[in-house]
Amino acid sequence: MKLFTPGRLGPIELRNRTIRSAAFEGMGRNNGPTEMLRDYHESVARGGVGMTTLAYAGVCRSALSFDTQLWLRPEIVGELRDITDRIHSHGAKASIQIGHCGNMTHRRTAGGTPVGASTGFNLYSPTWARGLREDEIREIARNFGDAVRIARDAGFDCVEIHAGHGYLISQFLSPYTNRRRDGFGGSLENRMRFMNLCLEEGMKAAESDMAVIVKTNMRDGFKGGLEIEDCLKVAKEIERAGVHGIVLSGGFVSKAPMYVMRGEMPIYSMTYYMKQLWLKYGVRLAGGMMMEKLPYRDLYFLDDARVFRKELKLPLIYVGGVVGGETASKVVDEEGFEFVQMGRALLNDPELVNHMAADAGYRCSCDHVNYCIARMYSREMACHKHCSELPKGIIKEIERIKCDQKKRIKRDQKI
Repeated sequence: MKLFTPGRLGPIELRNRTIRSAAFEGMGRNNGPTEMLRDYHESVARGGVGMTTLAYAGVCRSALSFDTQLWLRPEIVGELRDITDRIHSHGAKASIQIGHCGNMTHRRTAGGTPVGASTGFNLYSPTWARGLREDEIREIARNFGDAVRIARDAGFDCVEIHAGHGYLISQFLSPYTNRRRDGFGGSLENRMRFMNLCLEEGMKAAESDMAVIVKTNMRDGFKGGLEIEDCLKVAKEIERAGVHGIVLSGGFVSKAPMYVMRGEMPIYSMTYYMKQLWLKYGVRLAGGMMMEKLPYRDLYFLDDARVFRKELKLPLIYVGGVVGGETASKVVDEEGFEFVQMGRALLNDPELVNHMAADAGYRCSCDHVNYCIARMYSREMACHKHCSELPKGIIKEIERIKCDQKKRIKRDQKI
């Protein structure tokens, strides 16, 4: 199986074609790493993965959405080095995703008024954000380069630049959030300028021995956002920048959040852990309307990803609905993608890759009820199957979602 052969991303070689995706762990504290974060990624490395990715590290203070999120700065290099050393000791490579949240934050966390491609109110935070000045745009692009240098000092082999999901680079790319009338708005070529600046700084800082990959959307996932034709143009521009691989994803956190991971967002579970009462009950009242249900199925991004595979030459990393040996092998051995990323599956089973190597038909026990996603906004990400004592209300919600999934599968089988 090609899946378990070494694979190259620019200057680095992975022992196999599996990567732990940059699914936000929620395991930081005071915007720095913790033993919990270290232990989790060490467990995934021990479990056989080719590379594991620390999720969503902010490139500067204004880039932060949560206190549990990493902020790449010199003060935490030693603690990050401990994590990369542990990962390397088990034969895996270490990557870190870097990005800027744009308008998905609050003043207290960001250290000032949240910023975005354009001025406006973001209902999903909820917060008011102001459009960036051109000098600030260029400064943030330089922050991406600084973040890559810090990642190098911390021992990372690879950085993943986040240009999707409705965060800042994506906010510039999408006509939904970019209403600028200067050289960074209007045409798609102009809207790609900020991304190009960030990639230029990132590639320069990575030098010749560090891999740079980019996560980008294949669709924003809603009417008025980027569709596949424009996203393909964005991906070709990323390829021209000389990066070493592209992660193909989709969705927009402030408009189509469930497009990213599919299934239903368990609203009760999400709000159970929220501390702010106004937010807790506001989300319970309106969350169901704001977070559209999109049925989960294995390899849910594959149809769109095939279009990109035909048009691009650089290594492509597939993510979305990979749950075991059969789905991973299909992506790499049959469909021609160089690597495959997994998030929820490796939270459910950190030993997944070793199990797949021993049994090609092995499948993790993730049931896609998204409890792990729901709690990560307030606590560390965790699979409900690993939680010994859950409140009755959460258990009831999980069982209801599982029941709805079974009903949908039966309906689909009859059609």
